[in-house]
Amino acid sequence: MRAKQGNKAWNEIKTNDSWAIFKIMGEFVNGYEKLSQIGPCVSIFGSARTKPDQKYYKLAESIATRIVDHGYGVITGGGPGIMEAGNKGAHLGGGTSVGLNIDLPFEQHDNPYIDNDKSLDFDYFFVRKVMFVKYSQGFVVMPGGFGTLDELFEAVTLIQTHKIDKFPIILVGRDFWGGLVDWIQTTLCDSFQNISAADIDLVQVVDTEDEVIEALDKFYDEYNLSPNF
Repeated sequence: MRAKQGNKAWNEIKTNDSWAIFKIMGEFVNGYEKLSQIGPCVSIFGSARTKPDQKYYKLAESIATRIVDHGYGVITGGGPGIMEAGNKGAHLGGGTSVGLNIDLPFEQHDNPYIDNDKSLDFDYFFVRKVMFVKYSQGFVVMPGGFGTLDELFEAVTLIQTHKIDKFPIILVGRDFWGGLVDWIQTTLCDSFQNISAADIDLVQVVDTEDEVIEALDKFYDEYNLSPNF
């Protein structure tokens, strides 16, 4: 009896999963249509918990303004903290300000600095992550938590495995990222040989907005601006 009830519940899940495909397709179509029209952008990642009076909020805002001054738009996750700082800097700089918001029960809500026609809402993290990777000409990664690390390592893995074209991945804040980069070098590379020495060069660590702009300009002096896959 219990097995039959379990099979019935399992079949209902299968049916619901099949219909969910159409919702997933809808998020992809909407994202592709909107983001393909906005031109070259740089994504800024970081903690939703960073406050406006904190150092890295102010630095993210300044970096975003410099980015739009150099002809790029700015994409963030659309929420508070570093995301808000990125959109604010782009908005105040008169540039394109995009927010890819995710429906979460606690931290996430739209910030007020996203362009009215460039705010997208997602239910699925994986669809949202595809949009970041496809349409970003660079990742500027500020101090953050698990979500920030998830975006960072997803991009590095895709570039390492040649699933997407290479683009700049810039970690901002040696005081925050230095320990992680040292661990990648000494443990992943030197001690266990789980990555190659060349893989470490996929990311670079900086401290200032000038270094961010220099890294972007240097890369695109050599490569063309285009979607990454």
